[in-house]
Amino acid sequence: MILFWILFNLFVAAMLVLDLGVFHRRAHTVKFREALAWSVVWIALAAVFAVVIYFWHGRTPSLEFVTGYVIELSLSVDNLFVFLLIFRYFQVPPVHQHKVLFWGILGALIMRAVFIAAGVGLIQRFHWIVYVFGAFLVYSGIKLFRQGEAEIHPEKNPVLRLFRRWVPVTKDYEGNKFFIRRPGLFATPLFVVLVVVETSDLLFAVDSIPAILSITRDAFIVYTSNVFAILGLRSMYFALAGMMEMFRYLHYGLSLILMFVGAKMLASHYYDIPTAIALGIVAGVLLVSVLASLAHPKKTATS
Repeated sequence: MILFWILFNLFVAAMLVLDLGVFHRRAHTVKFREALAWSVVWIALAAVFAVVIYFWHGRTPSLEFVTGYVIELSLSVDNLFVFLLIFRYFQVPPVHQHKVLFWGILGALIMRAVFIAAGVGLIQRFHWIVYVFGAFLVYSGIKLFRQGEAEIHPEKNPVLRLFRRWVPVTKDYEGNKFFIRRPGLFATPLFVVLVVVETSDLLFAVDSIPAILSITRDAFIVYTSNVFAILGLRSMYFALAGMMEMFRYLHYGLSLILMFVGAKMLASHYYDIPTAIALGIVAGVLLVSVLASLAHPKKTATS
């Protein structure tokens, strides 16, 4: 089993090096076609991995991976709205957005690994924590359902405020650099954006990790489904950046998914919902929310 952990992480490291060192060695604005192609690549890799798990461990773990991947990917779409607002707020040039997302997602992978290890460990040691996670997910789903459009207030971010208190920040962007010397060490606004992205993802992880733990307690399945969802997030952002506002009902669908997986956790002691049914419910809710958004698009000021 340890060998599979090593091989998977070597694969992830190789893909990250290939991404930054070869395909994005020179900073450029990621166009729709390029982003769409990479999105298809990551989805295809996840599908291939699901097949590998099927022949390695069987049908149930494979379904657990697919269900976890769909849940994590759907919840990650909500991150995209926040990323868009962050980039707009800080007026980040499109040519530098990929670098911020690359390092932001690298940090997210590390945070998710820590959260997963802690979550699985807590559940194995204290089974009652399942009900805490379940109640939290139901609460998060209700809160998401009642909230309006996403807003971003970086000035209220405690991590960012503490960072600015201790580290001097330049007034303008300095190309794609995070730090410069002038003559002392200064952070650039691009690094400030990275700090906001990282802290935002930390908050999303609080919801997403318990959500997938409602499907499986297998740390390898939880980790790999998270990684595939996160790795495909950058390309999905650039593919959907111009269309995000079309999905006006998506956050309602995400809220129902959170409430469903929370209820699944709360009822797990009395009735365990089969993974195939859970996958069908999650996929069905997503499909309905997307179709509803396309059928009833948001009216603009001129319409």
